[in-house]
Amino acid sequence: MINTIIFDLGGVLIDWNPEYVYDKNYFESQQQRDFFFQHVCTSEWNENQDAGYPIAKATAEKLAEFPEWEKPINDFYGRWIEMLGGPIQGTLDTFKRLKQKEELKFYALTNWSAETFPIALERFDFLQWFDGRVVSGEEKMRKPFPEFYQLLLSRYNVKKEEALFIDDNLRNVKAAEALGVKSIHFQNPEQLVLELIKIRLL
Repeated sequence: MINTIIFDLGGVLIDWNPEYVYDKNYFESQQQRDFFFQHVCTSEWNENQDAGYPIAKATAEKLAEFPEWEKPINDFYGRWIEMLGGPIQGTLDTFKRLKQKEELKFYALTNWSAETFPIALERFDFLQWFDGRVVSGEEKMRKPFPEFYQLLLSRYNVKKEEALFIDDNLRNVKAAEALGVKSIHFQNPEQLVLELIKIRLL
């Protein structure tokens, strides 16, 4: 019997996308774009800041390593707020429906820099709907490492067999499932609704 739903935020409830800054006109060629994201400001590099590494220090180190990429490196966090879109409305609507069920508790488990998360808190009122949240940058750990999931379970006294985890990253979903937490690999709001109907939460 599921009584707890754990949401990822970025890509599930909140639209965050570097392409809002690094659009099709940003780089001179697709090859430049590919090199930048594969070798300069990689997803792994960003996740390091999500796990608590200081943004200013990470940026300075990257500039020293790739001085010829100064503008795009500076823009990654300098224009970060432009990468933050609005709520993913379909998921937010589903969250509202689920909130009507008094027997359910809701938590957020997110990979997010502690330096940028306050911007999201100010922008999105629905982040106050959760009964609790665990932010990677504040805890100096992140998904998919099992201790990060365990921290939420322990802090809020959540039994893993009574929880459902929703994340758009399959790697993170598999990590939760390995711990024994039932999970949904989020692909779009419509698919989420169908998955929740299957397990009779909607």
